Amino acid sequence: MSSLGPEKSAIVIEGRKQGCAKSGPGRVAADCGDLPFLIRRDGTWMYRGSQITRKPMVCLFSTVLQREEDGGYSLETPVERGRIEVEDVPFVAVEMEWSGHGRQQELTFRTNVDQCITAGPEHPIRIRHDLLSCEPTPYLHVRDGKGQFPIEARICRATYYELVALAEMGMVRGRNVLGVWSGGVFFSLGDLPPGCGG
Repeated sequence: MSSLGPEKSAIVIEGRKQGCAKSGPGRVAADCGDLPFLIRRDGTWMYRGSQITRKPMVCLFSTVLQREEDGGYSLETPVERGRIEVEDVPFVAVEMEWSGHGRQQELTFRTNVDQCITAGPEHPIRIRHDLLSCEPTPYLHVRDGKGQFPIEARICRATYYELVALAEMGMVRGRNVLGVWSGGVFFSLGDLPPGCGG
């Protein structure tokens, strides 16, 4: 993170304050413990309770974001690493562009850190339903984590409505669903009511 030059990296500064365990000759990143970073549900990055307003810095931090095997998040450089708090998922998909139709359709999302991701086999879309309200929340796989838990972007509400507008009927695991094609994969957005799949 020292590439920030005169800005100096917050992770490096914090690591020195906390006295990180120094990395050995094997170049294992020094463990800095918990860092005072928080990524809010809306994608805002906070440092010691204050918003990081410089987008280039947020984008830079996003490139060293890792997801641990236990599902937690950390910032990790070749020199230092430390765990951070994330309210939901670290990114938000704020825009979508589409091309093609049916099985040839491709849906490309832009995240709040200006990363463009096309949904497909390596970047699936999933829907999580709230246990109480049953309200759907869509997510996009951004990249793999260190274990079974991926790093994801939540698809914002306006973009989700665009997604629903492109939906068509399909069958997933014997259920009639509404879904969308992208990258040759059909992603379910939700079950159809009984009698609507014929």
